Amino acid sequence: MNKNTLEKLVWSIAFPGFGQLLNGKYIKGIFLIFLEVIVNVQSNFNSAILSSFLGDISTSIEQVNFQWLLFYPCLYFFSMWDAIKDANKGRDTSPLLFLPFVFSAYFVTVGIMFSTKITIFGVLLGPIFLPMLFVIPGVVIGLLLRKILLLFRQ
Repeated sequence: MNKNTLEKLVWSIAFPGFGQLLNGKYIKGIFLIFLEVIVNVQSNFNSAILSSFLGDISTSIEQVNFQWLLFYPCLYFFSMWDAIKDANKGRDTSPLLFLPFVFSAYFVTVGIMFSTKITIFGVLLGPIFLPMLFVIPGVVIGLLLRKILLLFRQ
């Protein structure tokens, strides 16, 4: 991944839509920013993040609107993938690059759904930290599946 592509990915991680703005895709970028703000506000995501980082998981669970929060992973990971795709100007420099992003979105969504039930070493991680942990198997499975499919493609 070149420096230019990495820059767009990191800006998309910081805020969905920023990578698109850097790529000159202004309408798409503004639309993604608009969607991110709506989902963020409607889900009370920032309040839940604050409570979680302060160690108050039960308040985080009470604050978050799960119906809205379930939209966030797809929006977030799509924004990252799209910024990389546009940074490469549509060239297929990395076939099946979408797989780690798609599987991360799936796993984070599942992590949100089970975030009030699953404990790790007896600790309830809640709707912020458990989904963050679920990114890891999503990326690993996506990369593994991508590697397998690319072997069969050759």
